[in-house]
Amino acid sequence: MVGPDYVRPTAPETPAFKEAAGWKMGEPRDLAPKGAWWEAFADPELDALVREVEVNNQSVQVVAARMREAQAGIRVARAPLFPTLDANASAVRRSQVGTAGGTSVSNNYNAALEVGWELDLWGRIRRGVEASVAAEQASAADLAGATLSAQALLAQDYLLLRVQDAEIALLRSTAGAYETSLTLTRNQYAAGVVARGDVAQAEAQLASTKAQLLDAGVTRAQLEHAIAVLVGKPPAQLSIAPRPFAPVFPQIPVALPSELLERRPDIAAAERRTAAANAQIGVAQAAFFPSLSLSAVGGVQGSVLGDLLTLPARYWALGPALVSQVIFDAGLRQAQKEQAIAVWDETVASYRSTVLTGFQEVEDNLAALSILEREAVFQDEAVKAARESVTIATNQYKAGTANYLAVVVLQTAALNSERTALSILSRRLASSVALIKALGGGWSATALAQAAP
Repeated sequence: MVGPDYVRPTAPETPAFKEAAGWKMGEPRDLAPKGAWWEAFADPELDALVREVEVNNQSVQVVAARMREAQAGIRVARAPLFPTLDANASAVRRSQVGTAGGTSVSNNYNAALEVGWELDLWGRIRRGVEASVAAEQASAADLAGATLSAQALLAQDYLLLRVQDAEIALLRSTAGAYETSLTLTRNQYAAGVVARGDVAQAEAQLASTKAQLLDAGVTRAQLEHAIAVLVGKPPAQLSIAPRPFAPVFPQIPVALPSELLERRPDIAAAERRTAAANAQIGVAQAAFFPSLSLSAVGGVQGSVLGDLLTLPARYWALGPALVSQVIFDAGLRQAQKEQAIAVWDETVASYRSTVLTGFQEVEDNLAALSILEREAVFQDEAVKAARESVTIATNQYKAGTANYLAVVVLQTAALNSERTALSILSRRLASSVALIKALGGGWSATALAQAAP
């Protein structure tokens, strides 16, 4: 076959991830996610929702349809490798005026079978099949990537919703505590112990917290609506009840950078597109050579319908046909070949860019998880200290040794500290999902070997 044989392009390499230094490596290796990676978060409700994505998510169905289109494209490309068989029949009645003024009428009946077969001397058809197979494998990887992206997005939205539930519970609990403080302040004001300004501060603090509680409900509703769309349902048909949330941070084994080339579907898809573009160079190269086809035809022909079954009515023909070589085409074929080479260069650059992006995403989430874990430790200490300061200030206020403004300031700081802790928690959970996605989930490029029919 003419044209270059495919060799996988070289990709950027690195011996290890920079941000993996000090990372808790998962041992043994059988801890690596396989398939249902979301089960590592130990949430049955999350499991049920994520499993609906592959079946009901409409964005995934779009990519699935494209894969079926590519599978049919393989059969389209492969069909010219085999002979074609055509059948035809005709009946013609002709009237002709002769030189003497008379009219003659004749009938012609014909029935024939014709076989044609183009010999793929230069590999044009085989290169086309090669390109179609690679394109179908790229589509299969695209489907895996779209499914993984939708599943990861749903997992992140669900975990953020559960953190939002925790924040709503915090605000509701805080509002209850502020109502108790407001009652205490009003009683002290009635007894003449405090000024009216303390009551106003307590009322303002309670109203502000209730407003934040309502605002948190908006975010939760939007997350619930996003989850409904991801599982292919109208938002009105999905309701996720609030419940206590015990976050689980899975131990995520980090593979070597070179393994990303096999584990990330987007990298595999980009590599398969380079293979398809390489085969198209061969298709363009084959246009410089003549094509040879064999044809055979056999049938019956006669002027009387009843005579078609007799031996004299039969005829046949057999012979090769060499398509004439184009002498001058104003550089058309050369331009088409150069165009195919440029497409190859484009796919190679895209492949290498995808590999670099994969490295970046893993490094980003490794850094985020490592830093946020340490940040969470300090933030938990800040929350404990803030709670203790509120208790001390409240006791001092009850004893009449502190004003209510000091209590309000410390209560506000404590609430902000706890909300910051929840924000760090949500970022850690989101980064955990993002790291699993960046590592390819439980996918492997070995599945592509069986992708093409």
